[in-house]
Amino acid sequence: MSATAKPLDAIALLKKDHDEVKAMFKEYEELGDRAYATKQKLAEKICLELTKHAIAEEEIFYPAVRADVDDADDMVDEATVEHASAKDLIAQIHSMDPHDDLYDAKVKVLGEYIDHHVKEEEEEMFPEARKAKLDFVELGERIQARKDEILEIPPEVPAAEMQAKVKYTAQPTA
Repeated sequence: MSATAKPLDAIALLKKDHDEVKAMFKEYEELGDRAYATKQKLAEKICLELTKHAIAEEEIFYPAVRADVDDADDMVDEATVEHASAKDLIAQIHSMDPHDDLYDAKVKVLGEYIDHHVKEEEEEMFPEARKAKLDFVELGERIQARKDEILEIPPEVPAAEMQAKVKYTAQPTA
């Protein structure tokens, strides 16, 4: 980032991620049925970007929202469950070949999950977070730094273990 570039605040950064992945899903849908190599490359890029985004949200943004936004627990819990569903599909897609049955269907369903998730975040969570007067620039810097650390899709973590980890790390300490 240049010295004159203004860092994105957390919500602007997360919305930018949403827009970029939405464009990638659209690009995927426009590929021909036999564009297997291109589909695989694009699906892997989608999956990696979603993974980076989800991890950063879960580790940085969601705990801040849970701590500083009134009555945010249900909203954050639902978003976390949506992430778990998306991560499950990401793991399936990541382990598949684009020639496999259901490959395209799984990418399409992942896109639909993400559309639903993005709509809820942008229409419900983000406006509530804005009211809390969090330090969005500092959060944005931390989110971007965490995303930059993630270079690959981590090995699949069993859903029960992931839920326990999220519940453990997301609860405020006494």
